[in-house]
Amino acid sequence: MTSAGTRVPGPAGLPLLGSMFDLKRDSLGTFLAGQREHGDVVRFTAGPPGLRMELYGVFSAEGAQQVLATESANFRKDNTFYQEVRESFGNGLLTSQDDDYLRQRRLVQPLFTRKRVDGYASAVTDETSALLTRWGSAPGGTVDVIDEMTGLALRAVARILFGTGVEDAIPVVERCFPVIGSYTLRRGLSPVNPPRHWPIPDNRRAASAMDELYAVCDRIVEERRAEGDAAKGDDLLTLLAQAQSAEDGSLDATEIRDQVLIFLLAGHETTATSLAFALHLLARHPEQQARARAEAERVLAGRTPEAYDLDALPYLTRVLKEAMRLYPAAPAIGRRAVEATEIGGFAIPAGADVVVAPWVTHRHPRYWEEPERFDPERFLPEPEKERPRYAWFPFGGGPRACIGQHFSMLESVLALSMILREYELEAVDQEVPVHAGITLRADAPARCLLRPVGAS
Repeated sequence: MTSAGTRVPGPAGLPLLGSMFDLKRDSLGTFLAGQREHGDVVRFTAGPPGLRMELYGVFSAEGAQQVLATESANFRKDNTFYQEVRESFGNGLLTSQDDDYLRQRRLVQPLFTRKRVDGYASAVTDETSALLTRWGSAPGGTVDVIDEMTGLALRAVARILFGTGVEDAIPVVERCFPVIGSYTLRRGLSPVNPPRHWPIPDNRRAASAMDELYAVCDRIVEERRAEGDAAKGDDLLTLLAQAQSAEDGSLDATEIRDQVLIFLLAGHETTATSLAFALHLLARHPEQQARARAEAERVLAGRTPEAYDLDALPYLTRVLKEAMRLYPAAPAIGRRAVEATEIGGFAIPAGADVVVAPWVTHRHPRYWEEPERFDPERFLPEPEKERPRYAWFPFGGGPRACIGQHFSMLESVLALSMILREYELEAVDQEVPVHAGITLRADAPARCLLRPVGAS
């Protein structure tokens, strides 16, 4: 076994800048190459002398479990990236820590029980029905499933969040989120940033987008809070405004807005990614697509799916899990070590930036035979039992695991079942390059040709 004092291996990179350009150009490819060449714990250096950073990649399932679960208290969201997300999207569940996080989690958790989430199924199916109607007049019978699933997931989560205020909120979110997201990512990956209050164009564009987004959220929050106990809606915003306990009190207006912003960010981009790439992969694999369609037709028998159908659609669920393996919406997850520790026989120093990467672990040959091959049968019960718990972790893990994972699975499987029942999809774009943003981002369209099921 390698001693804990041995230097963590890693690519040399350029003499003065290390792996800076590689990480900026293609961080996921750089992480994957690092694991293949140097093993499951890899040290990357980036930046010029004086501004150089070190990043420790942890790529085994066992290492991911250590960082996210068994030693999670030692790996905090104290890095630059999370600080930038916090400043842009607020101190909600994704970014808060310590007592703030525990209090928020206790107040918000009852809103995400399985029974409560199952009640949102009709919002998903209504929005999917509207999407399918629009597809009937798609130019040339072709759609980009990246754009289409982003729109579907945004409308579904906004409807669940805002209820009757959804039509006011959606145009603002569509306009402002890309601006804020790109700005946040640039700052999160840069070793040096100008202060946000400096009146430079980049800051001013982002500030304008944040002001507009915050204003619409604050207005709807104020309306819900003014209604108080008289509010009748079952949208999440109303429930957040009413959430309280003797131990934790209630959420103030700013805290509610922060939760809403985080739910919008995490709730639509992640699900959209999973749905889009599930459709893209099925469009490239006709046999698996036909099998998924047959299951949907048999189970649903022409009716609109309900939440209880989720358990009756195991093959569609396996398709989705395999899509999430190959295209995890959170492809890399960063933490900062509080105290020195040991992972895989190597010493991780106190204060080190650490990244676990589903993108890499989901392709690790120790856990996945022919890892680039699309094969939903990997998620049959027996193969799943044989793999380590953190060989597949698209929702993170440990005490900070995604609170909305059941909603994401429910939305995705129900939407897939409805789409496949109506349309056969043929891939126009065989390969879709991606990069790591705040979530996984496509660099090109994923166009599919649509054919109504049963059409000659």
